[in-house]
Amino acid sequence: MIDGVGFIGLGKMGGAIAGRLLAKSGQRFVVFDTRKEVADRFVAEGATYADSPAAVASSCEVVFASLPTPAVVKEAALGRGGVIEGKKARIFIDVSTTGPQVTEEVAAGLAAAGLDMIDSPVSGGIAGAMNGTLAVMVAGKPASIERCADLLAIVGKVFRVGERPGLGQTMKLCNNLLSSAVLALTSEAMVLGVKAGLDPKVMLDVINTGSGRNSASTDKFPRSVLPRTFDFGFSTGHMYKDVKLFMEVAEHLGVQMWVAPAVRQIWLQACCEVGPDSDFTAIVKCIERLAGVEVKAAPPKQRA
Repeated sequence: MIDGVGFIGLGKMGGAIAGRLLAKSGQRFVVFDTRKEVADRFVAEGATYADSPAAVASSCEVVFASLPTPAVVKEAALGRGGVIEGKKARIFIDVSTTGPQVTEEVAAGLAAAGLDMIDSPVSGGIAGAMNGTLAVMVAGKPASIERCADLLAIVGKVFRVGERPGLGQTMKLCNNLLSSAVLALTSEAMVLGVKAGLDPKVMLDVINTGSGRNSASTDKFPRSVLPRTFDFGFSTGHMYKDVKLFMEVAEHLGVQMWVAPAVRQIWLQACCEVGPDSDFTAIVKCIERLAGVEVKAAPPKQRA
């Protein structure tokens, strides 16, 4: 039996994962977020609030983190008042996307204090987090992964990608490069079609029956672009961060990239134009503006 589960970072993705763990794990649950009002919702559902990452790690054997940037993850793990100062934690599970370099630094720092790190980024969006259908890419010591197997299975489908922390991050960045590229390219294709006079709903029906089918055409465009809600649940800034981290890994490994730099550039443009806090499906607006059209569902026909 695990002696307590902690969760640091209760934003959109972290909150969804934490909520599922709180409901399904049957474990004593301790939470921390810099916004106490966000944590209060979990307290109302049975969690205990701790006032720092160190306090979480002094109360629980296993500590999860879901945080927005590599710097924030590093500070929460190794900084003053961080997990490393906790008295009880033995395993730190990071579901954030930080890139392999910071993950390796955090794992080494925690190891020196007797804590194992499971590098465990996830993919599948807010809906996947709420439903427990995320792809969970884990790298770490087999014994620690086995110890936390039931908890990780609540989060989603677990893929063991290696024993060295950082490999999970690399897998996640490869996945997100593809995700970011197909969303950008689908946006360009859809805008061109609408500019030429095609119905966007018909375009998606054809694409999703043919060889162009992808995650943007099957899910993101029908759910968030055609209805103009732009509420899929992942930010433009976070997508740019992930592509930027991918390019840093490519440069570190000396792997030549041709398409990825163009993908990075369009996401940088989207951050500048629609803002880093916008939903990432809003990238289509950048292309629409230049073309002078909108990709949107046709209004329902009125009966005579």
